[in-house]
Amino acid sequence: MTIRPLVILPDPILREVSKPVERVDDEVRKFADDMLATMYDAPGIGLAAIQVGEPRRMLVLDVAEKDEEPAPRIIINPEILERSDAMNVHEEGCLSIPDYYAEVERPAEVTVRYVDEQGREQTLKADGLLATCLQHEIDHLNGVLFIDYLSKLKRDMVVRKFKKLAKDRPPSRMVG
Repeated sequence: MTIRPLVILPDPILREVSKPVERVDDEVRKFADDMLATMYDAPGIGLAAIQVGEPRRMLVLDVAEKDEEPAPRIIINPEILERSDAMNVHEEGCLSIPDYYAEVERPAEVTVRYVDEQGREQTLKADGLLATCLQHEIDHLNGVLFIDYLSKLKRDMVVRKFKKLAKDRPPSRMVG
């Protein structure tokens, strides 16, 4: 497994819409393993392929608590089928926007259809942190960042801060 460099705001690739994965094969499974290694190394609970510079519709996540057995999930070509009317607020952060956190309101429950690492179609009904994480990562696949849910003033402050930081770091993508 290879730990890949993370794409950091304001890199414009974060605003690209990812393309569907055409077929699940050994290369896709290896890439998913690299994504998991990168996510755990960061450390994070979710990672979309676009965050390592690959505009593919796939993500990985693991919302197990620190004292629980790891429960990694590989989710390919996810589609949200249902969103609850009930809403939930979670403090969110993002590996592509390091050290910035904000409360975001999202549907409390979602039902997601996806393909697993074996190429089998799956349906997952999620609530709590898993629902939030799924929505956050699926947003990435659509070029949407969690800061897009904030007020324009807060979002603009975050973007300005990261543009200034980008001027101070080398042009290559940063590692976690």
